[in-house]
Amino acid sequence: MSTAAHTTDANANNAGAAALSAAAIAAHCAGSASHVAIEVVAETGSTNADLLARVATLPGPLLRVAERQTAGRGRAGRPWLSAPGASLTFSLAWRFKGPMRNLVGLPLAVGVALAETIVGLGVPVRLKWPNDLLRDGDKLAGILVEMQSAPDGAVWAVVGAGINLLMPDQLEQDIGRSVAAAPWLAQMERNLLLATLLSRLAAVLAEFDDTGFAPFCERWNALHAWHGREVSIVDAGRVLQQGRAAGVDAIGRLLLDTAAGRVEILSGDVSLRLADA
Repeated sequence: MSTAAHTTDANANNAGAAALSAAAIAAHCAGSASHVAIEVVAETGSTNADLLARVATLPGPLLRVAERQTAGRGRAGRPWLSAPGASLTFSLAWRFKGPMRNLVGLPLAVGVALAETIVGLGVPVRLKWPNDLLRDGDKLAGILVEMQSAPDGAVWAVVGAGINLLMPDQLEQDIGRSVAAAPWLAQMERNLLLATLLSRLAAVLAEFDDTGFAPFCERWNALHAWHGREVSIVDAGRVLQQGRAAGVDAIGRLLLDTAAGRVEILSGDVSLRLADA
């Protein structure tokens, strides 16, 4: 069965890059991505918000891609700024068997899918708990997973991602923080790049629905950016815990070796920072 391609393709062409096209993305997809419907739009507020408003009526998985998001966001409502052609911003709605508690660790599994794909394309990236991809210590990509329960006990997850390909001067000034770019990926045909990411992501989500996070734990730890580094757990500017990062456990909790012993940190609205930053 071929991937369903909606006709809401973006018309805008970016310098040095072919326009994003649902049909072109679908043509390159493989495996578990074959039953994912695809939409491409020139501009929207937030692809995550778009899909969350529609999951109750979706017949199956749907990927929504935007050339530009005007109200993109990350964890805790932080804004995610993007410029046409400078980044890839997309969200994937996926239905899980549920219940909600079985999806603990999903953002980390998504990180594994994206990081392994990008490493395989020649860009060395690492994972920062719980939802960032780093290149040379700076943020290259962010992940936002939002969930909504269905009446039959299933759970819809909307998996959003933003990946920096280029960093225009104005966008760098607007962001005002250290970010990385991946010009090597920017040279890759974007429809093929999105299809490659979607194919791996769909396979990981299908596996996660059956197994949970445990089989991904070792893979995440192999890509851990700050393993063995002194880090702080921060909430609203207040340090809650400090210790040495020791990876994650089988449900995705961060393991922190402190003066009082090992503690497990469950992802919430807390932030992870290097202690000497």
